[in-house]
Amino acid sequence: MYPLAQTFYRSFFDWDGLTPGTFIFLDNFKEILHDPIFYTSLYNGLFFAVILTIFQFVLGSFLAFALYDHKIFGKKLLRISYFIPVILSVTVVCQLWMSIYSSQYGLLNKIFESIGISYRQDWLSDSHLAIFAVISVAGWQSMGFMFALIYTAIKSVPEHYFEAAKLEGATKFQIHTKITIPLLAETYRMCLMFSVVGGLNAYGQVVLMTNGGPGTSTATLTFAMFRSAYSLDRFGYGCATAVMLVLECLICILIINKLVARERITF
Repeated sequence: MYPLAQTFYRSFFDWDGLTPGTFIFLDNFKEILHDPIFYTSLYNGLFFAVILTIFQFVLGSFLAFALYDHKIFGKKLLRISYFIPVILSVTVVCQLWMSIYSSQYGLLNKIFESIGISYRQDWLSDSHLAIFAVISVAGWQSMGFMFALIYTAIKSVPEHYFEAAKLEGATKFQIHTKITIPLLAETYRMCLMFSVVGGLNAYGQVVLMTNGGPGTSTATLTFAMFRSAYSLDRFGYGCATAVMLVLECLICILIINKLVARERITF
């Protein structure tokens, strides 16, 4: 709690991080509310969180449900392969994907070229495509974590529920939609919080792959906070941005807790 309290306290100062600083009360927050970069970063962070959540939930759930099928061969190897990106360094992952996205020798453009499609892009230099490219990398790296949580939760559901449904003639789709997913409400709530907060706090992939660019098209509040504090030597303003980020995350968590899994399911 001490770092949080210090961040909140320092947000009331015009402070460069070294000198004592000048108390200016709410001036930093007033400036933030009139700063176009703040609104761009806020939008990018929310967009990042939404797309990342959809990517992780859809793909993670699909793979978890598919892998739960006992007829699939090599399940242990597949589980390991899905989780490998999670344990890789974000720097290694970003360097790998920057090579894939390269306009000159990148794998992605080479694939289009090999199948006869004249579509060549510099994915990280296009202001419209860059944020999708960065989100894809973040989703690819962290999807295995969501997969592991969902798959473990499915394994914890008592088998006799599924056996009873099969005896009643339910299809696999009906079993998952009527039994599995409702019983995973608590797990999905936790995954949703991890995914949304992770998207709002996106920084590593942004700074390593685009440095917030082109322009500010991939800048998030976390990136704006570090830029203010360490590039512009405005630690007080950076602390104010951090306070806004914390409030944004808390609001999202409160909304998720209010709307998802309001009644704990036990089995």
